[in-house]
Amino acid sequence: MEGERKETNCDSDFSGTVTVECDGVKWTVKKDNCVLRAIFDLQTEAQNLNVETLPDFVDRLQETTVNEDTIITDSPATIFTIVDILNSVAGVSKRLKLNETVMSNILGTVDVIVSENAQESWTQLNNDTETDNTSSSLLQSVEDVGSNLSDEQFNITRERIQLNRIIDEPSVNLTLGVNQTVDVQIPETGGIPLTIIAFSTLHFVLPARNASNFNSSSKSTTSINGDVVVVRANSDISFDNISFTFEKKNETLGNPVCVFWNFSLLDGIGGWDSTGCEVKLDPNDENRVTCECNHTTSFSVLMSPFSIDSIILSYITYIGVGISMGSLVVCLIIEGIVWRAMTRNDTSYMRHVSIVNIAVSLLIANICFIIGASLVDRGKITPVNPCSTATFFGHFFYLALFFWMLLSALLLFYRTVMVFSQMSRSTMMAIGFSVGYGAPLLIAVITVAVTAPGKGYIAEKDACWLNWTKTKALLAFVIPALTIVAVNLVILCVVLYKMLRRGVGASTQPDEKHSLMVIARCVAILTPLFGLTWGFGIGTMVSSAFGVHVVFTILNSFQGFFILVFGTLLDGKIREALTGRFKFTTSSSNRTRSTSAGQSSSSGWGVLQRLRRRRTVVFTGPMALTGPTSAQFD
Repeated sequence: MEGERKETNCDSDFSGTVTVECDGVKWTVKKDNCVLRAIFDLQTEAQNLNVETLPDFVDRLQETTVNEDTIITDSPATIFTIVDILNSVAGVSKRLKLNETVMSNILGTVDVIVSENAQESWTQLNNDTETDNTSSSLLQSVEDVGSNLSDEQFNITRERIQLNRIIDEPSVNLTLGVNQTVDVQIPETGGIPLTIIAFSTLHFVLPARNASNFNSSSKSTTSINGDVVVVRANSDISFDNISFTFEKKNETLGNPVCVFWNFSLLDGIGGWDSTGCEVKLDPNDENRVTCECNHTTSFSVLMSPFSIDSIILSYITYIGVGISMGSLVVCLIIEGIVWRAMTRNDTSYMRHVSIVNIAVSLLIANICFIIGASLVDRGKITPVNPCSTATFFGHFFYLALFFWMLLSALLLFYRTVMVFSQMSRSTMMAIGFSVGYGAPLLIAVITVAVTAPGKGYIAEKDACWLNWTKTKALLAFVIPALTIVAVNLVILCVVLYKMLRRGVGASTQPDEKHSLMVIARCVAILTPLFGLTWGFGIGTMVSSAFGVHVVFTILNSFQGFFILVFGTLLDGKIREALTGRFKFTTSSSNRTRSTSAGQSSSSGWGVLQRLRRRRTVVFTGPMALTGPTSAQFD
C-alpha cells in the first residue's frame, strides 16, 4: 500500500534498524540506522573507557575503520557512531597526556571518516535535524584531544590531515597542510605548547551554514574555499593574533570572507561566524587570502562562564558602559545641586545617600571593567599583577553596587510595611555603610585569600575578571549578586501587594483603573534601581546562546543611564529643586507641573505626578512610601 512504512532489522554485519516506505511500486529506504557491528561493539566498549584502556582502544578503533573504510564511508549511521566514540575518547583524554602514537591512531580514524568517499554521507548527516551537529561534534573532539598532548615535539601526517606539535617556541611561522596550502603566523606564543592541525577535506564535512543563511537557500551558493586549521594549546588558551593565509581551492570563486567555527552558534549545532575577522587580500596573488581575527571583551563576562566571541557584544558593551559612566557623572552632579533641598528628613536623606553610593559604586566598577578590558588581548595570557588589582576593585565595587541596591530596597520595605516605626539617621547611616561597603570588602578579601595562593583568582585568558575554570571564584560575585536580586524581587512584590491592598487602583481616571497598569509603571521605575535586570545573568551562566548575552549586555551595560532617568530625572521633587536652584519663575514652575500632570499615561513624568496625587500612595524616584492616608517623605 502506497505510503505504508515498515521497520526491519539490518543485515547480520550491522546493528540497528532500517525504515522503508512503499511508493506504490517498490520499497524505498527512508531512515537507515544500521551501524557496522564492529563499530557498534566499540561504541559499547567506549562507555567504560578509562585512562589505562585508552591507548589500546584507539589502536583497535583505527584498525577497524581503516579495514572497513569502504563500508564506513557509505554509512552515515556508522560515521555518526564513530564521532560519538571520539567524543568519549576526548573526554578521557582530559585526564592524561596523549603521546604521538595515541594521537596518530586518533587522526587515522578521523582521516577515514573525512575522506572524499564520505561526502554523500556527510551531506545526509548535515541535512538531518537529528544529526546536523555531528560535524561540529567531530571538530570539537579533535580540538579537545589536541589540547591534551604530551610535552614533546612531533609531526603527524595522514592523507588528509597534518599535525604539528610545537614546544617552547616564542613565535610560529610555518607552512602546513598536506599540499602546503596554509601559512600560519603567531608573533607571540608565550612559550606555550601548541597543537596546529590542518584538514584538507573538512570543507565538505562542515556545512557552509551561518546565522544569516541557516534557513535560506543562500547556503547552497556558499562554500568553504580553503583548508580548515585548528590551533590549540595545552593550557586551553586560544590566540587572536594569528594570521592565516589560505590557498583557494577554487580560483573562480570571489568575495572571500574570513570565518571561524562557532560551536555555540544556532542554538549549539554550530556554524561559521565572521565576527571580528578581517580579510587581507594580496593584489599580487589573487589565489591566496589572508585572514586576521580579533575578539574583545563583552560585559556578559561579569556573570558568564562562557567565552562569547562577538564584536557586536563588544560594541554594545563599550557604548553602553560609556553612556552609563557619563550618565552617572550627571546623576552625581544633580544630586550635589539638590542635596540640601532633598535631604530635610531622615528617610529622604537615606534614599539619596543610597542613590549617590549606587552611582559612585557603579561608576568606579565600570572604570575598573574598562581598565581590565584594556589590559588583556583576547587569547593572550592574563597579566597577573595589574589584572589582579583591576579584578579586586571591580569585584568590590560591583558587590557594593548590589549591597546598596539591597539597602535601597530594604528602606522601601521598611517605610512601606512598618509605617509607624522610626529609626534615627545615625543608625541608618551606620547600618548602610557597614552593609554597603563592609560586606563587599569582606567577600572580596576572602575570595583573594582563598584562590590567589593556587593561582586561581583571575581568569587565565580573555578578561581581567574572576576565574571560573580552575577555582570557580566567579561564584563569589554571582552568588551574592543573584541572591540580592532575588531578595529585591521579593521586596518589590511585597510593596506592590501592599499598594494594591491600599487601593492604588481606585483612580478617578478611567485609563488608570486597572491595577496591572500601576504595577507595570512601578516595575519599570524600580527594576533598574533594584538591579533586577542582573537576573538575566542566570541565563548567561547556563547558556552560551548569543541572544541571551545580547539582552544581558544591553540591559546592564546601560544601567547607569537607567539610574539617571528613573532615579533622578523622573523624580518630580528633584525637578522642582532644580527649577528653584536655577531661579525659574513661580509661574513657569507651576505651568510645568500642570503640563506634567496632564500628560498621557505613557509619559513617565505624568505617571509619577498622578501617582503622587493618589490618596494612599506616594512614589518619588526610587522610593515608594505609603501611610495611613497620605504622606510624603522626600
